[in-house]
Amino acid sequence: MDVLSLNGTWSLSKAAETSLIPAIVPGCVHTDLLNNGLLDYPFYRDNERKQFWVGETDWTYRRNFNLTKDFLNHERVLLRCHGLDTLATIRVNGVEIAQTDNMYRTWELDLKAHLRHGENEIEIYFAAPMPFLRQQEEEKGKLYAWSIGNERLNSGAWLRKEPCNFGWDWGPKLVTSGIWRDIELVAFDVARISEVQILQNHERPDHVTLTIKGVVERLTHETFEIEVNLNFSGETIATQTLPVTEKSFEVYLEIPSPHLWWPNGMGEQALYDLTVTLCHAATQLDQQVKRIGLRTLRLERHADEWGESFYFSANGVPFFAKGANWIPADPFAARLDRQDYAALIRSAADANMNMLRAWGGGIYEANDFYDLCDEYGLVVWQDFMFACGTYPAYDAEFMRNVEAEARDNVRRLRHHPSIALWCGNNELEQGLVKDEWTETSMSWEDYSKLFDVLLRDVTHELDPQRDYWPGSPHSPLGDRNDWRNPDWGDTHLWEVWHGRKPFEWYRTCYHRFASEFGFQSFPEPQTVLKFTTLEDRNITSYVMEYHQRSGIGNQTIIHYMLDWFRMPTSFEGTLWLSQILQGMAMKYAIEHWRRNMPRSMGALYWQLNDIWPGPSWSSMDSTGRWKTLHYMARKFYAPLLVSGVEDVANGTAEIYVTTDLMENKQGLVKWTVTDVAGSTIEQGQLDVTLAPRQSLKVGTLDLSAQLATHSAQNLLLWLELVVDGRTVSDNLVTFARPKHLSLPIPEIKLNIAPLEEGGFAVTLVSDQSALWTWLELPTDARLADNFVHLRPGHPYTIHVYPTTPMSLTGLQAQLKVMSLVDTYQSASLEFAF
Repeated sequence: MDVLSLNGTWSLSKAAETSLIPAIVPGCVHTDLLNNGLLDYPFYRDNERKQFWVGETDWTYRRNFNLTKDFLNHERVLLRCHGLDTLATIRVNGVEIAQTDNMYRTWELDLKAHLRHGENEIEIYFAAPMPFLRQQEEEKGKLYAWSIGNERLNSGAWLRKEPCNFGWDWGPKLVTSGIWRDIELVAFDVARISEVQILQNHERPDHVTLTIKGVVERLTHETFEIEVNLNFSGETIATQTLPVTEKSFEVYLEIPSPHLWWPNGMGEQALYDLTVTLCHAATQLDQQVKRIGLRTLRLERHADEWGESFYFSANGVPFFAKGANWIPADPFAARLDRQDYAALIRSAADANMNMLRAWGGGIYEANDFYDLCDEYGLVVWQDFMFACGTYPAYDAEFMRNVEAEARDNVRRLRHHPSIALWCGNNELEQGLVKDEWTETSMSWEDYSKLFDVLLRDVTHELDPQRDYWPGSPHSPLGDRNDWRNPDWGDTHLWEVWHGRKPFEWYRTCYHRFASEFGFQSFPEPQTVLKFTTLEDRNITSYVMEYHQRSGIGNQTIIHYMLDWFRMPTSFEGTLWLSQILQGMAMKYAIEHWRRNMPRSMGALYWQLNDIWPGPSWSSMDSTGRWKTLHYMARKFYAPLLVSGVEDVANGTAEIYVTTDLMENKQGLVKWTVTDVAGSTIEQGQLDVTLAPRQSLKVGTLDLSAQLATHSAQNLLLWLELVVDGRTVSDNLVTFARPKHLSLPIPEIKLNIAPLEEGGFAVTLVSDQSALWTWLELPTDARLADNFVHLRPGHPYTIHVYPTTPMSLTGLQAQLKVMSLVDTYQSASLEFAF
């Protein structure tokens, strides 16, 4: 088989014009206009408005390519397009070959009769999405979509295109067109492998049987040979060869003493290379290589004392799903490379996450995303691309197109060990489905055709060992409209934020699996500087409000901020304080659900990452910088967690220890009551014996006397979990809102020592309690920790790795140390080296 890539340099023009500009494929019109200086950067200020015309315009990509006689002599020559966005007409040497209408599909087109020796020309014309959708609405009827951000596109569902391309309540409206994934010519003779499916049997102890099923596209009736090899760390583990006389084949491999693949925190991510080779007369015709993990990964639903369970198990071991929702990391997906994905996915793993939900309003991600999730042990909840609107499941052509899309992507992704679940859609069952079609809902009958039948049947046929779930949220028992039922299924909880419930409301929720919930914050000052001018740097400015895509966004942040914290005295302080606030909200929720395992068995907050710079629910901003929430997630998602639940009315604090570990542990909880300055009032310790994957209340402290003497506003409870002589988790319990704590202005001394690989160990010592203490640098750096609570006499060391080389004196000159009091005190924090 010969493959000729058509990636690289093309020409781009408006369809009605002759002037050309250079273009890069894969890419899109926006990136080509940006690269040629013909578009203002859309993330800056309100430049987004200046590019709306792009989605209203038809475009043409062109290039020439040369073919040898040898290439043309192959029996079949195909054009394979891995991603065309979206309404494309393909012409080769002036002949129309095909029209496409789905950015998620892989298109293969027979070109043999239209090619010639020497120079050939390919032209791909992209019709503008926006006029097309307006025409579809006029001719076929309106399809409803929830209002999303500043823009609303009701009938976007007529086009199989990335929904958030049209804007969302955390991102811009950048309606793209272009060749967004690889494009190539594929030539072959005799036969090729068209499909490989890998099934696993783990029934025998310490043994796995692989069944490799394949389909051969044959051009002759001759006998071929299939060879299957399984390798681990460069060593052949199993091999099998057999003749193939039909269109399909089936091979069995036995793997004794297998290395199993585990989610992050449960074991190693062992990966095998499976190679399937098709030969004829000792000549290799085709080969496919799949990297796989040997594991079982199931959604477990069983009747229990609370209703029906909803949890995932790996290799038969239940685990609490700790993670976040993933959105597209760039509005121009072709700009992302493996390094970009790796930074985000590594950050998720570093925060002790074990699951990401690939949300249904974006894209089926690039192969790099899933490869990296395999490597880092990030289990993937994979939505199909349907979100927050109604869909024309009554339209036969639409359903045919969706089925082809689903088949393409299930086939492409099913070998990945990280994928745990196929899910039909995002939030349609959350009020967008009724008994009959209305202006704002689709009927259950049509909904069922798409999400209960078509997508379920495709996944059961092509990926029978992976579970399917029709939508998120979904209530599988009783009234299906009761999507927030706490006794079964998964749910999205937005009473905190949209409903303005207090953070403590989370502690009343005992849902089985929270697959969405969240709270917004602003990016840090360094990120905001890049899209604003000096006059914009007030959260009520036009530009700051323009980048806020939630209609209630900035007001809601301030509403909660005034409930919890003192009013900040600077723009920068407001940005930082919003992040601390966001982290507090998620901490309340996730610690509660972890305390209540196995009743609650999953928490995926909204959202991990950002698509552009602005306030959002993300824990990493659009540059990949960690917000406060991400540092806090590293602690509240830690394998061992100590947490406390205060009860001011009764003067008590319940102490819990939660473990995700797979072995027994002995430990010690040290607790210390101090005043807000950090002076010790009382202390003690509690012995802990933990079984695997358990949450345990280890004691209740009666602090009524201390509260009566010192008041809730002057009391702090510090918790430490010590295992094997090492503090593995720490926490702080307050008995009053932080705004009511009379925190002193601390003096923090720093000691900085160089580390290997250009890093530094920064040790902080405070003379008084310093809550939410953080290090800030004007240059990017990777910090092992940040936003920590300092106690007098308790040094705290943070490892800092600047992204660009920096000397010790350079770090000392640039490093800034802040804590909560700096957000509202006019005087700067004093610190010394």
